Amino acid sequence: MTVHVLILCTHNSARSILSEGMLNHLAARLGRDVVAHSAGSAPSGRLNPLAVQVLQAAGIDTAGYRSKNWDEFTGPEAPPLSAVITVCDGAAAEACPVFFGGNGQPVQVHWGYPDPSNAEGGDDEKLKAFELTRQAIGFKMLQLLALPLDAMDRSALADALAVIAKS
Repeated sequence: MTVHVLILCTHNSARSILSEGMLNHLAARLGRDVVAHSAGSAPSGRLNPLAVQVLQAAGIDTAGYRSKNWDEFTGPEAPPLSAVITVCDGAAAEACPVFFGGNGQPVQVHWGYPDPSNAEGGDDEKLKAFELTRQAIGFKMLQLLALPLDAMDRSALADALAVIAKS
């Protein structure tokens, strides 16, 4: 059974795209039947070029990735979601979207990351911020993929994702 995970951020241009790319890439490498999707509550309509650059530098194919509205995951044709992960930065008082839709009554969890788009400095510093964010996201995605997702009920999944959120 395929496990579908939706990763949300407001604009769906950087952190949620990094998360989608990392989870799909790592799931494929580990032979796990997990598919990541990303969306935003107010999508920008474009991918941050630095997000694309660090994903591609890590060997991740970004073809087909796009900034999209979360409405694509609320209709009857949407995949049954096991989990919805928000990745906005609550510590920076950033508005984090609250998703009430989705087929399958998904578990919801917040894994906040500072927005690398707001990094100080020149191009090199911004690129480093994106790479560090990609690595931090990858660490959590590896923990998610280590879970026995097929054997977990909703409550166990919620508990496990909450533990990962604190790592």
